[in-house]
Amino acid sequence: MRIQVVPTAADFDRAVAMDVTRQVIAKPDSCIALATGTTTIGPHAQIVELARQEGVDYSQAKTTNLDEYVGLAASDPKSCRYRIDEQLLDLINIDKANTYVPNGLREPIEAEIDTFRQTLARFGGVDLMIVSIGTNGHIAFNEPGTPFGSTIYLADLADNTLDAKAEFFGDRGAVPRRGLTMGIRDVMQGRRVLLIAKGASKAEIIRQALTGPVTEDVPASVLQLHPNLTVILDAAAAALLQDAP
Repeated sequence: MRIQVVPTAADFDRAVAMDVTRQVIAKPDSCIALATGTTTIGPHAQIVELARQEGVDYSQAKTTNLDEYVGLAASDPKSCRYRIDEQLLDLINIDKANTYVPNGLREPIEAEIDTFRQTLARFGGVDLMIVSIGTNGHIAFNEPGTPFGSTIYLADLADNTLDAKAEFFGDRGAVPRRGLTMGIRDVMQGRRVLLIAKGASKAEIIRQALTGPVTEDVPASVLQLHPNLTVILDAAAAALLQDAP
């Protein structure tokens, strides 16, 4: 495990973007698994800025999102597909045919599980898995109690997650109750994992995930076992690590 702590949120955004940029320069046909949420907005903007400044070529790269809300169309501004396109994919020279986000409107939705698996196989697996963390320790939509052996599946969102998403959706009742997500085993199969967190609200769960026991009660704790894990934190998110045993 390599932990990089940077002073500010702006430094965090740049550090994450630099990591992704280095991956694409070193392996232009990399497959990168992307996350959407408040943590990744700044890094996505910096990835775009670096691509413009340095002429980074994404034409051979492939991307897949970790998850998508069930019941949201790709055209819905709150869907993962819409946000990743708006924040990143529409702004770099990637072939959109080589990008994938689960179809949250597929009927039956269970059929999209096979499509997800087939896409990952076609892309050759994930070279860089970018994972943010919820305050309850979830990664992607893998909530506390998810078996470590889980693979792509339909997840029920925990109350804690529904509460955290309420402001973004305008009302807790508007937050979708289910998501189609990579399982924990899928995340661990990434050749390299990048765990990212910023802000004081993430300090306690980062302490538990990185220094506590490896337990399904804190899904992100499994990342301690990954052979190639990088963690990027701002100072606020890393504040409790100095007190860890």
